[in-house]
Parts: sequence; structure tokens; C-alpha cells
Amino acid sequence: MKNAVFFYLVLLVPMIAMAQSGNVQGTVTDENGLYLPGANAIITSLSKGAITDFDGRFAIVDVPVGTYTIEISYLGYAELYKEITVEENTTISVNFSIEPKTMELDGVEVSAYGLSGQSKALNTQRTNLNITNVVSTDQIGKFPDANIGDAVKRIPGITMQVDQGEARNVIVRGLSPQLNSVTLNGSRVPSAEGDNRNVQMDLIPADMIQSIEVSKAVTPDMDADALGGSVNLITRTSPQGFRLSATLGSGINFITDKPILNGSVLLGDRSKNDKFGWMLAVSGNDNDFGSDNVEAEWTNEFEYNTGVEDDEGEPILEEVNVAPYVNVYEQREYLVQRIRRSFSANLDYKLDVNNTVFLKTMYNWRDDRENRFRLEHEILDAEDIELGDFTITDGMPTSFPVEVKRQSKGGIDSKRNKNRRLEDQRMQNYSLGGNHLWGNVKVDWMTSYAKASEERLNERYAEFESEYIVNNDVLNSRYPRFSVANAEDAALTNFEYSEITEENQYTEEEDINVFINFQLPLDIFGQGDGTLKFGARGRFKSKLRENNFYEFDLEDDFPTLADVPVKEYSDTNFLAGSQYQIGSFASEDWLGALNLVPNNGELIVDEFAPANFNVNEDVFAGYVMVNQKLSEKFSVLAGLRIENTNLESKGNRVIYIEEDEDAGIEEAIVVEEVNGENSYSNILPGVHFKYNLTNNTILRFAWTNTLARPNYQDLIPRAEVINEDKELVLGNADLSPTTSMNFDIMAEHYFQSVGLLSGGLFYKNIDDFIYTFIYEAPDDSLGAGTEGYDVFQPLNGDSATIFGMELAFQRQLDFLPGFARNFSIYLNYTYLSSTAEGIRNEDGDERNDLDLPNTSPNMFNGSLAYADKKFSARLSANFSDSYIDEIGGNNFEDRYYDTQLFIDMNASYQINGNLSIYADLNNVTNQPLRYFQGVKERTQQMEFYGQRFTVGLKYDLFKK
Repeated sequence: MKNAVFFYLVLLVPMIAMAQSGNVQGTVTDENGLYLPGANAIITSLSKGAITDFDGRFAIVDVPVGTYTIEISYLGYAELYKEITVEENTTISVNFSIEPKTMELDGVEVSAYGLSGQSKALNTQRTNLNITNVVSTDQIGKFPDANIGDAVKRIPGITMQVDQGEARNVIVRGLSPQLNSVTLNGSRVPSAEGDNRNVQMDLIPADMIQSIEVSKAVTPDMDADALGGSVNLITRTSPQGFRLSATLGSGINFITDKPILNGSVLLGDRSKNDKFGWMLAVSGNDNDFGSDNVEAEWTNEFEYNTGVEDDEGEPILEEVNVAPYVNVYEQREYLVQRIRRSFSANLDYKLDVNNTVFLKTMYNWRDDRENRFRLEHEILDAEDIELGDFTITDGMPTSFPVEVKRQSKGGIDSKRNKNRRLEDQRMQNYSLGGNHLWGNVKVDWMTSYAKASEERLNERYAEFESEYIVNNDVLNSRYPRFSVANAEDAALTNFEYSEITEENQYTEEEDINVFINFQLPLDIFGQGDGTLKFGARGRFKSKLRENNFYEFDLEDDFPTLADVPVKEYSDTNFLAGSQYQIGSFASEDWLGALNLVPNNGELIVDEFAPANFNVNEDVFAGYVMVNQKLSEKFSVLAGLRIENTNLESKGNRVIYIEEDEDAGIEEAIVVEEVNGENSYSNILPGVHFKYNLTNNTILRFAWTNTLARPNYQDLIPRAEVINEDKELVLGNADLSPTTSMNFDIMAEHYFQSVGLLSGGLFYKNIDDFIYTFIYEAPDDSLGAGTEGYDVFQPLNGDSATIFGMELAFQRQLDFLPGFARNFSIYLNYTYLSSTAEGIRNEDGDERNDLDLPNTSPNMFNGSLAYADKKFSARLSANFSDSYIDEIGGNNFEDRYYDTQLFIDMNASYQINGNLSIYADLNNVTNQPLRYFQGVKERTQQMEFYGQRFTVGLKYDLFKK
């Protein structure tokens, strides 16, 4: 009871104080009427002020009655002063419009062209209390990035994993994608991935986002499940005046010589009485491309059948000492059409000077139509290899018998599918919220509904197989290749019917978020501008996956590949090299036209049931934090967050029943429903210090605690058997969340000419990180016939550490003479070193030779840009070093994501004040996606995408 009385008194005291004071709220916009985030609004005589939010709004509360001068300052813009009069118990509204400033160097007036976006980003970054990196929409537009993932990779400490040539999964400071959070306007973005929490960054077009904020040291009022960092995407909001922006472009993918089409329209305005604002946006992109792919698996074991049997009639196998060689080799040809659409409507309404409500919506819809043609070779089992079937030269197997498969992947013949596998991905978010002043208490709230889904219906595969002897090309292990020893063996008539299948997949995740925050003045140390902030959040998530799989026996109709229509897909311009000629496959038109009725097929339960699940996860959180000035230059933010997680899961486990004639038991497959529950709480304190050495030089230090929740399906005690790959995937209901204690120190210097020099160190002490333990099934206890299968099971490791360094430099070179002063540079570098303990090999022994997975030791971004009044151009580079991606049963089997260097170029020319023309060239160096096994020389996968060129027009109209 005493605690409750004290709590109400804390709220009441500042409200009583309001009786002799008032409030000031307003907006800050630029010369085009666009809101400016991160602007300083300060009443110098009172040492009271506020920082504008992403909508350019600020509020200064508890201002004594009187007349004062407000100063607005913004990096790269001229200061602005305005006199105001504060009345008792009243909130006054005042709007500011500021202009870019010019500087004089050695008597010469210098103008900064094209730096408004950089100015917005740096001002936000400078005024934030925590350690962040910010990229604005104007900066995004200066790089040739079609989706938001490609834009995020320009930020220090960020690495992106690539899928089909586009940046998809975000790695922050070396932490896996599922260990980072992605939010839209502060609300979690759901994931359509079936087996993890990764958010598909390539689903959201770059031109739908106003700015990107990456928080590397989270504050107590933010979700704590951001172990590496939190990426917040802020959508465009209504302008101060009328705005029309449109883009129309086209281009070509050089790998397919197919066209690219893209366009966007943005329209917004505010009513004359300044109460109602709106912004509508639509974006579309049609990209017809593909990829050239080669994959391999390596082994250092070779056995053959001696032709002699033991006492039990089993063949005696002889092992031969060999050097590592490729035992599985694939060549793949992908043909993809990706259509990306996005719609957004954002509304806000000022009920009065103290109360504003808003609605923010976004709907993203992407269709991926894909055909894939796969030529697969796998060495025969040892008992099927006889003494005369192989050749070993200098310890290297150079010829041996393989099983060969030619597989076509497609979809049904319909208007939407077009004989291709159609992957329909959607992400939608609807947020309703408000900002209020209750006396001198700031209140903000939001409730949101978000949904992500992925649907793949009528996905079809047709496979024909054969056996013959191949020659193993051992000249260059970076370019592995098998070739048929006798060309006649590769005739289509020798490829016999293997299978025709059709599967349907659907994954859905729904999020409901509710939060409310209260902030009131609290000046503990008498330095002014102190606050107390507290709030609560509830997040209610549900996720399900529903798949099925049918197999059709059409062997009598199509006994060999020669009995079906085929297409030749060999390409002398195959990007991995002209030596890779893939050959002929069953036509996608024939596959799509097949009348595959489920009633005529066999439902293969063990192919899909273990992957189906239904999960509900509820997170309740509360926090309190104080932000206080210890002196004029020194401030501290300290607080505590508590999160409680409750999870219920439902899945399937497949049980194989062996035949036992004596007991009258027939062979069968039984699907058993399994349920899991998990509940835990985390107490997460944090402290942030900020010291302003000068107005433009800042020192920061942070101690934070964060967590990462396990993937949903990992917690289900399931068992998934993948007979085709001889693999078993198990769940683990006993997984604990990964937690991390984080330390950050950062120094930043901001140039008046709009630039930044920064450097910092960070350290993470991680407990219970999750890795995939791989071992070989010793017997059939996990299922009939599974002895020798590779078993994959998530386990908690013991602990891991990450130490890193970040350096960044960006500015216009305005100190140079003549036209050279129009150049600018953008550079950042991140170094990482990590250790991991508690990872065990296939024999159960602890490994001491591993870094934490997904921690790239070196990352670099750089660009050289030129901008004058009409013309601008930029050359950009993005580099990430190789890192371990997947831990194998031993160091020979470990998989690494290889070094990648992307070079992009773009230019634009301003035809008049509103119209410009642009041109982009992506992936100039044809950088492939590449994995290697154990050592760099052993290619495990290399996938080439070629270059992409686009050209178009942009139109911008502003009316204040």
C-alpha cells in the first residue's frame, strides 16, 4: 500500500508543478517541408530542450510561464531562433522551417550538394542516447539498392546473407540473423521462414522506407531479444505540405538477357488547418533473372567391395587411404521471375495541440516463380563398387561409379504459376497509435497487427536416374566437376523413371503487439532536462506450418527420360565456366500439364508431418528507466527491463514400426503428436553514459543485457527423417534462450560540413548459444533403416565471446580546390574476434578450434561520390570476410561462407528542379555466393548471378 501511495505521489508532484508552467510542442522541417529527425530544440536560458523524433516533432514540458527564445540547431543547416510566450496550463504550438547553410573556406562560398539525407542520419545518430547507426531515405536512394536488405548492408558492422543475388538475412556484429530483431516503426516484423525467426529483408522495397536505425546497444524501453542489435525500419510519414514523387525505370539482367521493370509513386499532403496529414505510396518491381550453380560435398574416405563374403554372408569391404575428393557433385540452373509489390498508407490527425493519433500500414507481396534443373551425381555405396570400377591416381580417386539424377522443378500450368514453382510471400503490418501530453506527462501508445506468410502450392518435381562411371576433374578443387567416362552412358534412354511428386507448403506467423509508455520530468541532480520513463508491452505471437507431399507412380507411362518432352539447358556462357554443360531435362511445360490428382497419388506422411507445427508465444514486458544530466556535458540513462516468455508448441514425431512376422506386426509409419511447453523470465538491467566533449565530439559507454529466443521448431520434441539425403532432424524441448552481457564504448566527432569520424570497441559475453550438433546415427533406434544417417539436433553451447572494433569516416571533401570539393567519401570497417566453448564433435569431444558461427572477422563498406548542382555519381564497395556458417561433425565437415566483395555503380542527372534521370549497375565484378568445406580450396557451393543494369526517371514535387 505504501508503495502504491508513493507511486501516485511521483505522478502527482509534476502535475501540481504544471500549475505554474506550460508546455511547448512543435515540428521542424527542411526547405522542402520534410520533417527533420534529431534536431535540437532548446530554450537556452532555462537549459531545457528536446530532440525531434522521426516525424520531426518535439515537446518541451514544464516550462515556467514567461517569454523565451527557442533555438533550433541541426548539423548542416543554419540555426533558427524564434520568440515564444508560455502561458499557465497551456501548450503552445510552434513550427520551424530551416534552410541548409553554406560555408566559406578561404573566402570561397562552398555549397554541399546532395547531403540532406546524410545530415538527417547523422543528426539522429548524434542526438540519440544509445549507440546507433542511421541511414535516411535520401542516402538509400544514392545507392543502387532495390530492397531494404541491400541498403542495410551499407551500415557499419552489418553483413547480409545473399539469396538469389539479393541481400536477405541480416547479421549484426557477427550474430546470426535469428539473434537480431527487425522492427517496423518499433513493432516486430514477423517471419515467413518455416524453421527460424529470420526476417526476409529482400521482401521490402527500399523506396518504401524513410530511414533505417540500427541500435547496437538497446535501451530498457526496447525489446530485449536483440542480442546482436535491433534494426528499426521507419516508414514514410505525411509531409508538412504537398509532395508528389514518382520513379519509372527499366533495365536488363545480363545472366538471362531478360528485362527489369520498376516504378513507384508517393503522394502526400496536409490539410490547411494542419490537423490531418496523409501519405500514400505504391511500389512495384518485376525482375526476370536466374543463377548458375555448382555444388559439391567432400569426403576423405573410400571403400569398395572385395567380392568376398564373411561368415554371415555380408560383403567384405576394403578401405583405401585417399586424399579429400568430391563424392557428391551437382550442377543447377535456376530461372526466376521475382515480382515485388508494396503498398503503404500512413495517416495522422491532431485532435488538439496535446493529442495526436496515427495509423501506419504497409502491405508487401512478392511472387517468386522458379524453375530449377538439377544434375546430381553421388558415388555408389561401397558394397556396389567392385575392384575394376574405379581408378585411384596418386591417392586421388579419379574415376568411379555414381548414381546420376536429372531433376526438373516446376509448377502447374495456370495463369499465376506459369509452369513454375510459385512462392507467394506476403508481409503486412497495421499500427494504430497516439502521442499525448497529459499535463507535463508524455504518453505514447501503439497497438499493431502483423502477419507474414509463405505459400508454395503445387510444387512439382520429376526425376529420372541412371548409373555410370564418371571422371573426377581434380585439376582445380575450386571448380569441381564430374564428366561421364563413356558418352553413350549418358543417353536419355538410360535415365529411368525415379519419381514424380507434388507438394504444398504453407507457413504463417501472426503478431499482435501492444505497448504504452509514460515519460515525466524528474531532475534528480538539478542539472535540468531529466526524465523518468516507464511502460509495458505485450507481444502475442502464433506460428504454424502446414505441408503435405504426394508421390505418383507414372513409371508405366514414362519409363525413361527419352519418353517425355525434354529441353536442352546447356549454356556456353554458364557463369562458372563453359566446361559446365548441364544437358537436357524434362520440360517444365510437360511437368506443368500433368494431371496430378491427390487421390491418384500416395500421401508420403514422413516427408512432411515432422515439419508441421503450431506454436504460440506470449511475451510480457515492463521497464523503468531514468535519463539524467550529471553535469552540463555528462548524462546517464539507466534502467531495468523484465521480460516473461510463455511458449506452447505442438508438432509431430514419426515412428517407424518394423515388420515382425512372428508377432504378427506389419511394417508401418505412425505419426505421433507431441506437445511442448516452455516458460522463463529474464531480468535485464542497462546503463548508457554520454559525454559531450564539445558540441560535435561525443563519448559513449554502454552496459546492456540482451537475449535471443530459440527457433520455434527447435523446441518441439520432433523427429524428421529425410530419406533422400539420409538425414535426421531432431528437436530439443530443453533448449534455453541465449543471453548476452554487452559492453560498448564509442567516440564520435561530427563535422560541421556534414560528416563523421567515429571509432569504438565492443565486447559480448554470451551464454547458452545454440548450435546444430551433427553426428552419425549409431543404430536404428531413431527409425528403421536410419543407421548411418547424419543426425542434426540443436544444443546449447556453454559460452562464447565476441570482441570487436568499428571505425567510420564520412564527409564531403570541401577543403579541396575547384571541382574536387564536390567529392565525398563514405568508409566504415568492422573487426571481429570470437571464441566458442561447449561445441562437441561427432565423437562427443569438445572442440577448441572454432569461432562463433556467422562471425565475419573483417567487414568493410566504402564509396566515393561526386555531386554538383546537376550531376552525381557513386562507386560503392561492400566486403565481408569468410566465416564459419555451419558446424560439421568435425573440422573437415565444417561449412564456411566465403569472402564476398560487391562493387556497384550509379549516377544521376538533374534535368530540372523536379525531374532527374538515373542509371545503376549492380554486381560489377559478378561476385558469386560461395561456400567451402573445411578449407578455401574445397568449393561446396558457388552460385553466380551476373550483372544487373537499370535506368529510369525520378520526379519530385514539393509544395510547402
